Amino acid sequence: MVIKVGCCGYPVSMGRYQEAFHLVELNSTFYKYPRVSTVEGWRRKAPPDFEFTVKAHQEISHKYRLRLKLAAEAFERMKAICRILESRILLVQTPASFRPESLGVAEEFFTGVNREGLILVWETRGPAWERPDVRGRLSETLERLDIPHVTDPFRIMPTYMGEVAYFRLHGLGSRMYYYQYTDDELRTLYERVKPLNSEGRSVYVLFNNLSMFEDALRFKHLLKEGSLPSLTGSVGLESVRVVVGKVRYPLSKSRLIAKLGWRLVEAEDGSQVRLSELLKDIPSKTYKTPDEVLKEVRRLLTHL
Repeated sequence: MVIKVGCCGYPVSMGRYQEAFHLVELNSTFYKYPRVSTVEGWRRKAPPDFEFTVKAHQEISHKYRLRLKLAAEAFERMKAICRILESRILLVQTPASFRPESLGVAEEFFTGVNREGLILVWETRGPAWERPDVRGRLSETLERLDIPHVTDPFRIMPTYMGEVAYFRLHGLGSRMYYYQYTDDELRTLYERVKPLNSEGRSVYVLFNNLSMFEDALRFKHLLKEGSLPSLTGSVGLESVRVVVGKVRYPLSKSRLIAKLGWRLVEAEDGSQVRLSELLKDIPSKTYKTPDEVLKEVRRLLTHL
């Protein structure tokens, strides 16, 4: 089973990351074209079996909006970067303002560029692309072009995959990226992607949330060992202590919830609780230390 796991960008140092994973989606190329010498350094410093996928520069998707004549030069620059990195996948992510009415523009772009062996994958954004009638047209177009559709599998599954299934996980919270996945959600993810690894297809699972390094590590452990490691290495108030110690104090209650409320802690019965549920009823004041927070949580809760 070929299910490749990594993160969108480096959430930790490059060295530490490459000890843990064999795959990264390079995101910095979306914002800025790196120097050739910089790209060569990335490839040289990475292990030989380390894989880069590359996110196309925003000129292609956001400025020129896939208009072939305007975006052609930018696409060639991205191809050169992929060539140096020995990358086989280039991700094109269009904004929500790029709507289904522009599907013909996208088709002209993907037909007209010279891929030279690159696998182009396309992440459509916005609810307009999720309508059943649009998904039907999109599926037909992508299959004809052999362009795998990139989605968040917790939101919607791809209309077409081809030899590659490529997923980007942005979190399930009310604020995009501010999320940590529960054990049950990671098991659900496994059940959704496992059947896709057929007929030699490679499945890419890229986490793109604030706890992506931890979530990706835990998902990788699930794939390898069939089980999920502890979130914090402790339970109850000790689990809360680990999490509330991750930020610098002093912090008001509202800032504390904004910074950490999306994280999970582990109860003594094995369940997982969103920290915001434990902090919502503590007094509204400024907390100078983690111990002050723990004191209020201990007073309010007895079931952890």
